Amino acid sequence: MSLSEITDRVACLGNAWEQFKQINDARLNEIECKGNADPLYSEHLSNISMALDNYKSRLDTIETAYNRPFLGSNEQIGYKSNESNSEYSKAFRSYLRKGMEGGLENLQTKALSVSSDPDGGYLVTPNMSSKIVQAIFETSPMRQLASVETISSDALELIDDHDQAAAGWTSETGAITETSTPTLAKRNIPTHELYAQPKATQKLVDDAAIDIENWLSGKIADIFSRKENTAFISGSGVGQPRGILTYSAGTSWGQIQQVNSGSSGAVTADAIISLFYALKDSYSKRANFLMNRTVVQSVRLLKQATTNQYMWQPGLAAGTPDTLMGVPVHMAADMPIAASNSLSIAVGDFQSAYQIVDRQGISILRDPFTEKPFVKFYATKRVGGDVVNFDAIKLMKLA
Repeated sequence: MSLSEITDRVACLGNAWEQFKQINDARLNEIECKGNADPLYSEHLSNISMALDNYKSRLDTIETAYNRPFLGSNEQIGYKSNESNSEYSKAFRSYLRKGMEGGLENLQTKALSVSSDPDGGYLVTPNMSSKIVQAIFETSPMRQLASVETISSDALELIDDHDQAAAGWTSETGAITETSTPTLAKRNIPTHELYAQPKATQKLVDDAAIDIENWLSGKIADIFSRKENTAFISGSGVGQPRGILTYSAGTSWGQIQQVNSGSSGAVTADAIISLFYALKDSYSKRANFLMNRTVVQSVRLLKQATTNQYMWQPGLAAGTPDTLMGVPVHMAADMPIAASNSLSIAVGDFQSAYQIVDRQGISILRDPFTEKPFVKFYATKRVGGDVVNFDAIKLMKLA
């Protein structure tokens, strides 16, 4: 896409936002004068809101494609090719297509960058693994916002240090009383097995025109990203990561503060202000809002009472997020839509608040026997996630 086309789309985004504000202002004036507004205003605003989402989505897609490395030779995508890796890649393709394991077994000890799990199949080639991880990153807001760490064990061990030491004032001859001592505690974030099992006919697998690695990476990335996203938001923590919405309300450690919207099933401007300012200053500097797309459409209508200025502003450049009160806004399909008692908006320093843990490696096991004439590809990875700093995140609860 040319620079002029990108410029035109940015201009369309800006024009759509100005039109949105004008129509909404007219709607508000009619409500003030007559007590209600023509329903056509709401319909028109909904259409423009969808257009705003589309323009922004296209700009973000352009920016993602622009920043993605050119998928040419191995050297061009950051993978240093050598004879051992080249042999492994050929042997891995042979395993996917024909189930021939001899080549992989002979090469297990030759390449330090690849390995195998005797009980879980063979690890994907370095190129394929990087493609899968990149695709997951691009489609998962939590992976973009949270802290991510890759480990080689089954759990990440952390030290909780959230107490503070006590102190007191005294004089030269004053009595000294004992103060409380902060305590440290250990906690683990275990990894849980995530699996996918796409299948294809043997005829399709044998077709030389089909890039079997790309086909598999696309299928696996799609389902893994959707499953992960759901778990990071609302996962139970039993056999899966624990989500940010599953903790009890409160301000103690182990609880996440919930700010009431004050309006049944609706987001209010005052509630958003209260939600943001519930964060400590150190976390608000790196804060992001997280909400469903339908909630964003409602938020676009809100104005600050003191300034009469719109709280939401579009990001008028590729890669620049929309903002709410100057804070970046990210849309997540797994966040609840606006409804009574829903936790529809999260705000916080997610990098400090949430830890994602990846177990190194994505394994694939080929199964041509259990569902002939289909060949199954059983892919697994291990991933965990949990809140590690409860002060760094706040939730809005709609009344």
